[in-house]
Amino acid sequence: MTLEEYIDSHISGEPEELQAIDRRTQLYLLNPRMCSGHLQGRLLALLTRMQAPRRAIELGTYSAYSTLCIAEGLPEQGVLHTLEANDELEDFITRSLASSPHGAKVVPHYGKALELIDSIEPGREFDLAFVDANKREYADYYRALKPRMRRGGLMIADNTLWDGHVIEPDNNDSQTRGIREFNDLVANDPDVETVILPMRDGLTLIYFK
Repeated sequence: MTLEEYIDSHISGEPEELQAIDRRTQLYLLNPRMCSGHLQGRLLALLTRMQAPRRAIELGTYSAYSTLCIAEGLPEQGVLHTLEANDELEDFITRSLASSPHGAKVVPHYGKALELIDSIEPGREFDLAFVDANKREYADYYRALKPRMRRGGLMIADNTLWDGHVIEPDNNDSQTRGIREFNDLVANDPDVETVILPMRDGLTLIYFK
């Protein structure tokens, strides 16, 4: 038994519909490692349940695995707006949402996140945000979302260690630079408290004071 298998066997079980989405992701989509998976999915559901958000936003839907984990943790009247740049995933996402008892809490949007954020319930604040889209634009996502986050709100950002490339001085591709800029921006923002969890590819929790 691997350590990962041990962990998976000692945390809350993975709902059947999420197991099916993960399987379809592995079979039919490019870059299936982008799928949050059991451990991170249970953490997203738990953090959402603890936050009890009425209004949440996700940047980067992909196969809708993380989407449905967040939706699972939402209160009954909560809503999650999820933004996906690749409209070729629409059929896959629609099927994923339809397979879950929590899919009705989700409103999908297709297009570039930076062009959509301001159009989603303008003038209203988000209680929770999950950022898992274009790594080059993470800092811009943060700047766009920060004015929309309520005090006491929580932002979760995925892939913030980027396979360890963030500490490799010779690695300066645009995605690594984007993650570094985001990490520096958040670390130096006096308006938030933040921690990086070294799980999977790095998960940053950002609390808006």
